[in-house]
Amino acid sequence: MAPQLVYIKTFGCQMNEHDSENILNLLASVDYQSTPDPEKADLILINTCSVREKSEQKVYSLLGRLKRHKKNGRILLGVGGCVAQLEGYKLLERAPYVDLVFGTNNIHRLPELIRTARQAKKAQVATEFHEDSPCHPLPELSKPFQVKAYVTIMEGCDNFCSFCVVPFVRGREKSRPSSEILKEVRGLVIEGVKEVTLLGQNVNSYGANVAGELSFSGLLKELNKIDGLQRIRFTTSHPKDLCEELIACFEDQPKLCPHIHLPLQSGSDRILKMMNRGYTREEYLLKIKRLRAVCPGIGITTDLIVGFPGETEKDFQATLDMVTEIEYDEFFSFKYSDRPKTQASQYPDKLPEEEKARRLSILQDKQKSITLKKNRTLVGKTMAVLVEGESKKDPLHVSGRSGTNKVVNFEGTLGLQGKIVLVKILTAHPHSLFGCLT
Repeated sequence: MAPQLVYIKTFGCQMNEHDSENILNLLASVDYQSTPDPEKADLILINTCSVREKSEQKVYSLLGRLKRHKKNGRILLGVGGCVAQLEGYKLLERAPYVDLVFGTNNIHRLPELIRTARQAKKAQVATEFHEDSPCHPLPELSKPFQVKAYVTIMEGCDNFCSFCVVPFVRGREKSRPSSEILKEVRGLVIEGVKEVTLLGQNVNSYGANVAGELSFSGLLKELNKIDGLQRIRFTTSHPKDLCEELIACFEDQPKLCPHIHLPLQSGSDRILKMMNRGYTREEYLLKIKRLRAVCPGIGITTDLIVGFPGETEKDFQATLDMVTEIEYDEFFSFKYSDRPKTQASQYPDKLPEEEKARRLSILQDKQKSITLKKNRTLVGKTMAVLVEGESKKDPLHVSGRSGTNKVVNFEGTLGLQGKIVLVKILTAHPHSLFGCLT
């Protein structure tokens, strides 16, 4: 019997991207193959994000477009991820043609849910949390060659920032055993992986609530010992839990890439307090200074929200001032939007959409000039680049990333894939660099 085909569309963060990889790997164990064409699929899955309202709207819009595929009785349509976790049975009220709704903690049940949905011809919903076993093992199957890979080290979040829905869709913080993580990374290295990115909603608190477990810094040190592994990255790092021991890892753990994503969210102490972020502007600045002291040239990126309820022009200016002072390499910036169950959704003094859009435009223009300026300082310098594959813009070029997470394109062949090469930077662009092999 020919294998069935699955099409999957992913919205959201690296955690969702990795979840989709796991879904495809899991379904391969029950004879499904991936297809890039929903027209050919027997199973269509949407892996969703609910961090912002816009992401959720995109999901329902896509579902509406995919509805026509249901005319063919053999096709199942499923929704997973954060929107599925948040909405549960309500999703079926809005899109009754959906066959599967599976939350963030139920990926491991997907083959069973698919089988039941086909046999019973009834929608299946699985959104319960499994407190006793937060990280369910998935089949260990051989994967196509990949230069880099994601590795989930923990799930959930205990911080309950007032704007954030993550604790409600990912649950409370739960760390995977370090022995499992180290085994997984060793296996990836055997398959040819050169770089791993450790994933968690707040990796800095890894192991904190597990007696006898490694700290996050301890885990990085053990990973650094694995032969054949060349680079280690991690995301996301909460500023309030960025300790001196972890900062020191950027100095004494050579495989740890000199790059950190450290979400600021706002430069105003008043707004940070309303957001329940757990740090002040000055405390954040001190940690930036310590990072740059132990690792000169470290790449620093961040997340920022504009238009938080009650944000004044003075509060917004405080954010602009922080961006100017810190000079991030890049950032992700968003307009505030109410999310279900969050404290901030109940706050008064919501800003008009046009004002949020104005502030976002000003902030992004400021960062564009900073990023281009910083990139231009790299012209003439030589950078170590891990070659990931063919450039998206030119088939005669290959592309990779520096340790500081800069995208670098240069003339070369796929024979360089997976190798770290030295590239002299010739030109700088807003989102990438171009160079030549030295």
